[in-house]
Amino acid sequence: MYFRVQSGLSIKASEWGSREDPLVILMHGGGQTRHAWGETGRKLAESGFHAVAIDLRGHGESDWHPEGDYAIESYKEDLISILNELSKPASLVGASLGGMVALCTTGDKEYQDLCTSLIMVDIGIYPNDEGSDQILNFMSSGHKGFTSLEEASQAISTYLPHRKRPTDNKGLEKNLRLKDDGRYYWHWDPKFIGSRSKRRGDYKKRQKEYALNVSVPTLLIRGAMSNIVTEDEVKQFMETIKHAEFVEIEKAAHMIAGDRNDIFTSAVIDFLRERRE
Repeated sequence: MYFRVQSGLSIKASEWGSREDPLVILMHGGGQTRHAWGETGRKLAESGFHAVAIDLRGHGESDWHPEGDYAIESYKEDLISILNELSKPASLVGASLGGMVALCTTGDKEYQDLCTSLIMVDIGIYPNDEGSDQILNFMSSGHKGFTSLEEASQAISTYLPHRKRPTDNKGLEKNLRLKDDGRYYWHWDPKFIGSRSKRRGDYKKRQKEYALNVSVPTLLIRGAMSNIVTEDEVKQFMETIKHAEFVEIEKAAHMIAGDRNDIFTSAVIDFLRERRE
């Protein structure tokens, strides 16, 4: 399904479960797509939740912004449009970039009635700068495209050496675009990279202010091997959102939902069930 948000962009989404059940919005990290949540969405539905995973603007099958507007606040506006269209509040689950969007929405006093709980997936109030640079460097490295799915798979394996390489690369097609030149390109707008590089500045102050305003039940999930959420980021998060809970998942790096999906999804469902009962 698609949502036509206030900006006029078309946002692609997948959903699982009954619309009568409590709503959970799943937002992926930068450079990912909604397909990162496939198993999690299905398990949420089996557990009595209505799960909706969206492709953030500039990613997957959602529209690219013509002027390259990929500010956190703009992603928030898209999310608010979607929540208003669905006409019910939601638990927000956000990984990395998606987590920053979830945090600034939950902590915005104007929209707090739209959010019932917050789950941050390997992202603190803002990402560790060094780890964030590593992600941006990886995303930039594929700007010339790949000659084959195998070549793209090799690039991922080099970046994520801890993760077992799949025997079948067909699943990669969901994250790549095959263009007329016969090469495969990542499923995101190249302008997104530039917007991320430029955004460091007062956005950190804004994110801190949003975090101080968060009042809903909150869970921070960290991959034990993460380079984005270090112990310092965990400490800062827990000192700022004092009622937050914390879970660390062993043998998982920044892409927790892909590294240890069963354990990750169980932690999410347990947290949401406790708040529902």
